Amino acid sequence: MTDRTGAAVTDARIPSVLFVCVHNAGRSQMAAGFLRAIAGDRIEVRSAGSIPADSINPVAVEAMREVGIDITAEQPKVLTTDAVQASDVVITMGCGDACPFFPGKRYEDWALDDPAGRGIDAVRPIRDDIRTRIERLVAELL
Repeated sequence: MTDRTGAAVTDARIPSVLFVCVHNAGRSQMAAGFLRAIAGDRIEVRSAGSIPADSINPVAVEAMREVGIDITAEQPKVLTTDAVQASDVVITMGCGDACPFFPGKRYEDWALDDPAGRGIDAVRPIRDDIRTRIERLVAELL
C-alpha cells in the first residue's frame, strides 16, 4: 500500500501482549521483562495479577538479574477488563477463570510452576522456560 505521494505505507500497529498470573509478582513479571528485552518497542507489554502481591518476588528479580534484565522498577498491578480488551494476546499463568474472555483475542495458558516461596535454584528453570516461550512468541508476532 502507498500514500498519496507514492511512498510505501506500513501498518504501524504494534501488537500488544498481556501476561497474567495470580500475584503478578513472579512468572508474569519475568515474562514481561523478557519480552521488553527481546522485542524492545516492537511489542507493547503489559502484566497484571488477579490478586496482586505488594511487591515483586525478590528471587524472580535475582533470577532475571542473572541474565542481565532488571525488573526492580516494576510493581504488581491488578488485572482489569480494560487491560484485556487493549491486548491482542493474553497469556495466563495459573490465574484460572479470573481472566475475562473477549472473542477475537488470542489466549494462551502457560503451565509454569509458581516461583513463590522457592529458592533461586528452583526459579532458574522456570525463568529459562519463560525465555524459550517468549522467544517463540516474538518470532510468531513479528
